[in-house]
Amino acid sequence: MKEYDLFIPLRDSDGQKLGPAKLKELQAELVEHFGGLTNFPQANLGLWKFGDAVYRDEIVIFRVLSNDAESAAQFLRKIKSRLEAELKQDEILIVARDVESL
Repeated sequence: MKEYDLFIPLRDSDGQKLGPAKLKELQAELVEHFGGLTNFPQANLGLWKFGDAVYRDEIVIFRVLSNDAESAAQFLRKIKSRLEAELKQDEILIVARDVESL
Protein backbone atom coordinates (compact mmCIF):
# COMPACT_ATOMS: atom_id res chain seq x y z
CA MET A 1 0.00 0.00 0.00
CA LYS A 2 1.17 3.55 -0.74
CA GLU A 3 0.49 6.67 1.29
CA TYR A 4 0.55 10.08 -0.38
CA ASP A 5 0.82 13.46 1.35
CA LEU A 6 -0.19 16.51 -0.67
CA PHE A 7 1.27 19.76 0.69
CA ILE A 8 -1.22 22.42 -0.42
CA PRO A 9 -0.24 26.09 -0.08
CA LEU A 10 -2.92 28.34 1.37
CA ARG A 11 -1.84 31.26 -0.85
CA ASP A 12 -0.86 31.50 -4.49
CA SER A 13 2.47 32.98 -5.53
CA ASP A 14 0.87 36.46 -5.63
CA GLY A 15 -0.17 36.12 -1.99
CA GLN A 16 -3.88 35.63 -2.75
CA LYS A 17 -5.58 33.36 -0.22
CA LEU A 18 -6.84 30.01 -1.45
CA GLY A 19 -10.58 29.96 -0.79
CA PRO A 20 -12.27 27.26 1.27
CA ALA A 21 -14.33 26.25 -1.79
CA LYS A 22 -11.13 25.31 -3.67
CA LEU A 23 -9.96 23.16 -0.75
CA LYS A 24 -13.37 21.45 -0.54
CA GLU A 25 -13.29 20.82 -4.29
CA LEU A 26 -9.86 19.19 -3.98
CA GLN A 27 -11.04 17.11 -1.01
CA ALA A 28 -14.04 15.89 -3.01
CA GLU A 29 -11.80 14.89 -5.94
CA LEU A 30 -9.47 12.96 -3.66
CA VAL A 31 -12.32 11.20 -1.84
CA GLU A 32 -13.91 10.28 -5.17
CA HIS A 33 -10.68 8.76 -6.50
CA PHE A 34 -9.21 7.21 -3.34
CA GLY A 35 -12.36 6.50 -1.33
CA GLY A 36 -11.28 8.71 1.56
CA LEU A 37 -8.66 11.08 2.90
CA THR A 38 -7.18 12.47 6.06
CA ASN A 39 -7.08 16.25 6.29
CA PHE A 40 -4.57 18.03 8.51
CA PRO A 41 -6.44 21.36 8.47
CA GLN A 42 -4.18 23.29 10.84
CA ALA A 43 -1.92 25.65 8.96
CA ASN A 44 1.64 24.34 8.84
CA LEU A 45 4.70 26.41 8.09
CA GLY A 46 6.91 25.43 5.19
CA LEU A 47 10.34 27.02 4.72
CA TRP A 48 12.81 26.38 1.92
CA LYS A 49 15.95 28.03 0.66
CA PHE A 50 16.62 28.88 -2.96
CA GLY A 51 19.90 30.68 -3.54
CA ASP A 52 20.26 33.25 -0.79
CA ALA A 53 16.52 33.69 -0.25
CA VAL A 54 14.41 31.80 2.27
CA TYR A 55 10.79 31.30 1.22
CA ARG A 56 7.86 30.71 3.51
CA ASP A 57 4.49 29.09 2.86
CA GLU A 58 1.49 28.25 4.96
CA ILE A 59 0.21 24.84 3.92
CA VAL A 60 -2.37 22.21 4.76
CA ILE A 61 -1.74 18.52 4.22
CA PHE A 62 -4.09 15.98 2.64
CA ARG A 63 -3.20 12.30 3.01
CA VAL A 64 -4.59 9.48 0.87
CA LEU A 65 -3.90 5.74 0.62
CA SER A 66 -3.96 3.47 -2.41
CA ASN A 67 -3.36 -0.16 -3.26
CA ASP A 68 -2.93 0.80 -6.93
CA ALA A 69 0.27 2.82 -7.08
CA GLU A 70 0.22 3.25 -10.86
CA SER A 71 -3.32 4.65 -10.97
CA ALA A 72 -2.66 6.86 -7.92
CA ALA A 73 0.54 8.30 -9.39
CA GLN A 74 -1.14 9.04 -12.71
CA PHE A 75 -4.08 10.77 -10.98
CA LEU A 76 -1.84 12.75 -8.62
CA ARG A 77 0.43 13.95 -11.45
CA LYS A 78 -2.64 15.52 -13.08
CA ILE A 79 -3.75 17.12 -9.81
CA LYS A 80 -0.20 18.40 -9.20
CA SER A 81 0.08 19.94 -12.65
CA ARG A 82 -3.31 21.59 -12.39
CA LEU A 83 -2.64 23.00 -8.91
CA GLU A 84 0.76 24.34 -9.93
CA ALA A 85 -0.91 26.28 -12.76
CA GLU A 86 -3.91 27.46 -10.72
CA LEU A 87 -1.82 28.54 -7.74
CA LYS A 88 1.08 29.86 -9.83
CA GLN A 89 3.50 27.62 -7.94
CA ASP A 90 6.78 26.29 -9.29
CA GLU A 91 6.06 23.03 -7.53
CA ILE A 92 3.40 21.41 -5.38
CA LEU A 93 5.01 18.80 -3.15
CA ILE A 94 3.46 15.34 -3.09
CA VAL A 95 5.30 12.73 -1.03
CA ALA A 96 4.79 8.98 -1.55
CA ARG A 97 5.79 6.25 0.84
CA ASP A 98 5.23 2.55 1.29
CA VAL A 99 3.05 1.70 4.30
CA GLU A 100 1.33 -1.33 5.73
CA SER A 101 -1.82 -1.52 7.77
CA LEU A 102 -1.73 -3.47 11.04
